[in-house]
Amino acid sequence: MIVVPVKEGENIEKALKKFKRKFEKTGVVKELRSRQQFDKPSVIKRLKKEHAVYVQKLHQQED
Repeated sequence: MIVVPVKEGENIEKALKKFKRKFEKTGVVKELRSRQQFDKPSVIKRLKKEHAVYVQKLHQQED
């Protein structure tokens, strides 16, 4: 359960913003979307490999 302490006199919009940030960090929505469709293990492995290559290229460009 996500708890957002609200100080007295604090704007409700700021509290909502804090809640949304905390909720997004939990990864619930991301997990729900990934569970809606079954992906074969080979597809997941290939996507991870492609992502790793992409990240490696980004790091090489920085240097």
